[in-house]
Amino acid sequence: MLEELKQREPIFHHPEFGTTRLDYENMTDLQFWEVGASGRRYSREFVLETLENRQPDPDESKWLTRDFQCREIAADNYLITYTLVQGPRVTRRATLWRRTATGWKALYHQGTLVEPQP
Repeated sequence: MLEELKQREPIFHHPEFGTTRLDYENMTDLQFWEVGASGRRYSREFVLETLENRQPDPDESKWLTRDFQCREIAADNYLITYTLVQGPRVTRRATLWRRTATGWKALYHQGTLVEPQP
């Protein structure tokens, strides 16, 4: 599962899994929600609207993901965690995924800023 889910992270940044609102709806559970690096909570509808209006990030190809871990927390439910490095911005990420008959569905996502080490 780890290798399969690694290919989907960072969530919503892999055009091979879709780029339209319908694609994002299909990859998220109806109860999906997110906690951003700011600590704010975002509803599925807010995330979908944001994705629909998002401009491409020219630096996205330079992002680095590392330190992946994956745990099955219930039947067909997996928690994947990793570190995302976006230039000077470093966050720890966590996504809860459910394997369904129609494919993977994200249930929850969170990003937490990593403070620079002194």
